[in-house]
Parts: sequence; structure tokens; C-alpha cells
Amino acid sequence: MKTPLLALTLATGLVALPAMAQDLCSGLGAAGQWIGGTEAASDIATTDAAEQQNVLVLGGGQYVSLFSLSSGADVRIEAAAAGVGDPTVYLFSAEGAVLGTDDDSGGNGAARLETTLQPGTYCVAVQSFSGDPLSGFVRIGRTDQEPLTTGVDTDTTTTTTSSGDAQSCSQATMAGYFGDGGPVDSILAAGISGSASAADLPFWRFTLAEPQALTITASNTDADPFITLFDAQDSWLAENDDYDGLNSQIDMTAPLPAGDYCIGVKALNDASQPITLTLKAYDAEAARLGVFDRAEAAPPLDGSYPVTDLGTVPPRSRQDVTPQGKAQWFKLDIDQAGLLMIEAVAVSDGGDPYLVIFDDLGRKVVENDDYGSYNSMAVARVLPGSYLVAVKHLDPSQTGMIRLLIERYVPAN
Repeated sequence: MKTPLLALTLATGLVALPAMAQDLCSGLGAAGQWIGGTEAASDIATTDAAEQQNVLVLGGGQYVSLFSLSSGADVRIEAAAAGVGDPTVYLFSAEGAVLGTDDDSGGNGAARLETTLQPGTYCVAVQSFSGDPLSGFVRIGRTDQEPLTTGVDTDTTTTTTSSGDAQSCSQATMAGYFGDGGPVDSILAAGISGSASAADLPFWRFTLAEPQALTITASNTDADPFITLFDAQDSWLAENDDYDGLNSQIDMTAPLPAGDYCIGVKALNDASQPITLTLKAYDAEAARLGVFDRAEAAPPLDGSYPVTDLGTVPPRSRQDVTPQGKAQWFKLDIDQAGLLMIEAVAVSDGGDPYLVIFDDLGRKVVENDDYGSYNSMAVARVLPGSYLVAVKHLDPSQTGMIRLLIERYVPAN
């Protein structure tokens, strides 16, 4: 399973960023570094060559790069380890929407994401797939500039996915169809779904009459689905595992051209379990809110997303919560420097709480899952100010009660 998004960034040479950068990407920009060294030098639309940075990611952390485009361009984002390592990249819009992600498309464990972007400012987060420490490089440039990675060969009839198995969807491959087999454009707004086990139906096809930006989801945590998207030439386009708990999702934020497509479906756990596959139009606002629902980023405090204000933290308090498929958020005020300790205990059998703390700029302070058991504990030194705490079940299908114990300790005189 990938390390949850937006872990604490640790890198050398951090410098203070202007207020605008601190507000980028729902606060992610506060920990970012301009890929060209300065904002002016980070306009990828005008650079003579791709820009590159050294990356250091400590266990469970991430490195964040910032870049801009003064005009639309075809952009290539890459991350490669210096030695052993398996980097993953995430691309965010200035508003914090996830625009794309990749793990192994660069070849040899490197990440490579190619997409068409409009003028604007963007954030790129680099993480270690395994959560282990990682050192390496991130390069951002146009697709006409020299790449950092070799890339995978997508012209062959068999594609090896990051799940470790070969997969192919040629024109001769037997597959199910969304709808009646004709273009699905008119029903994408409402969405269309199909359900079958991976053993019975490992491939699904759909057709687009016009270019469309799409979201593809595969749901059933008992099966642990893994999905791969191919075009009509059997070329690999995208894949995902564990986007939301054990469920999977692919967001094709750049419109796919009109044509035929195939989705490969595998079950990493139980291939006999039915998997619900859904195809719908990509919703940028839903994607932005989904980042908060999964506790991957801290939401704004402007009332546009539900956050319960617990006020100034007393020495000890308790809070019972019942997450319904998404994280519940709390705001805590700290009036004196000291130590904050929060425990999340599953009251119901089978619960698996996940706990994370952010500061008021949206930077992750600490996270925890499975402290000694399936319960969680997060401990952090804190300064006076506001903090955001999210708690959820690691499996979004679980809805049992979670009990939070919040304790605050201050230095003795």
C-alpha cells in the first residue's frame, strides 16, 4: 500500500516562500521548492532545458517541487532514485486537486507522468512507494526536452504492471462492455457501472465519441482491486491500487481522445469477489474534496469543509467519533508550547483507526496507524497555535465508533 499523501516534507536548503506559494495546492506549497530555484526560473513553458532537483525523502515523508506555465504545454514529470528506491509522483493544481499520479512508468522503478497542462502554477509531491527513506532526483520539463528516465515500452502487446503480473488487452481479448457497447459520452455525467469478479470478467471496454476527462473506480475491499487502463493499441495509459483504502481509482484529468479503451481488472486478494467498476466524468471539485475525505491534505478553515472546533485543548479530553466512509476533522488550539498526544481506539470490533495531525499551514506534523495493535497514537511537540486532526478507519467501509483521547503536557517550571 502506498504511503498516505502529504507526509512531512524533509529536505535540505529550505527557504521561506512568499505568501502566495504558502497557499498553493491547499497548503502543500508551503513546504515546496521552486524547481528552477526561483519562481521566475520555474516557468517550464519557457525554459531551455528541463529543470531538476535533488530529492531527500525520509521514512514516510515527501519532497515537494513547484513549477508554473505561462502558456499551455505538454509536460513530463519524472522522479528516479539514486540507487535503491521506488519513487511515486503526485501532481496537484494550484487549488489542491490531484491531476495525476504515477509510480513505475519511467522504467526500473522510476516514476514518469506526461500530461497536457494549461497556464497556471502546480505542485509535485515525490514519495517513496514503500515508505522507506529515498534519495534521488525530480525533473520537470516539456516532452520535447531530454528525459530523466528511459520510460517503459508501451508498444508491446503485454504490459507489466506494478502489481507484478503481465497484463494485455488486445483487440482479440474477450471483455465486457459498458452500456450497449456504443459511445458512453452521454451517460458520463451520471456515471455507469458494472459488476463482476476479476476471475469471471478481467477486462471491460468502452468507447468515446468525443474527448473526455474521466474517473474510473473499482470497489470491493474484500477483493482489493487493481485496475489498468489501455488504449485501442493495447498501450498502457494508467494504473492504480489502493486509492481509497483498498479500493482503486484512476483520474484521467486530461481528456482522452475519442476512440476505444480497455480496463484491466485484477483482485489482489480474492478473485471470486465481485468488483464494481464505475466510469464517470472527471469532477475536479470532487477530487479536491476527496483529498480531505481521505485525510491526505488539511482542509481550509473557511467553512467550505466540515471541521469541528474543539477550542483550547485542556490537559485531558475525550471525543467519540463514527467516521462514515471518510475522515472526520477537528481543530485544536494550543495556548502553550508542550507535548500533544492523541490516541485513537477502535470501540467496535474490527476497527482500524488512522490518525494524522497538521499545522495551520497544512503541513503534516505526524501520522500513525497500528500503534502496537490496530489502534493509533500520534505524539508531537507543539507551539502555540492551531492544529488540525483527522481520524478515519483505514478501510472506508468500516463505520464503527472510534474513541479519541487527547492529552496535553506542558514543561514543568
